[in-house]
Amino acid sequence: MATPEFLLEYLPIVVFLGIATVLALGFVIAPVLIAPSAPDPEKVSTYECGFNAFDDARMKFDVQFYIVAILFIIVDLDVAFLFPWAVTLFNPELGTDRGFQIFAFWSMFVFLFVFAVGFLYEWKKGALEWR
Repeated sequence: MATPEFLLEYLPIVVFLGIATVLALGFVIAPVLIAPSAPDPEKVSTYECGFNAFDDARMKFDVQFYIVAILFIIVDLDVAFLFPWAVTLFNPELGTDRGFQIFAFWSMFVFLFVFAVGFLYEWKKGALEWR
């Protein structure tokens, strides 16, 4: 049988798991008790995708919402590439040579140019206009 001193080392973990369990159950049970049971008509109306949720699956739908979502993902990825590039480009701790820094600088401008051309093409085609 284990000694009580050995078990006392695990007491903070048991207390933490107990508190986490109580909080998790509280967060699951509280909305059931507090939330209204009759949904608002606005809540069950048309979603942001532009069509009713419980209609025929073969109906026509506007792709405008999906185009905006794809453009958002593209801009988000652009920022995801720009931030690490900007942080590490002229960092003296990396010890990169000047030629690599110049190549990285201009290669990012090529990336931004391709991004800008694609964005201008979408704009020119009217993908950002709401009809």
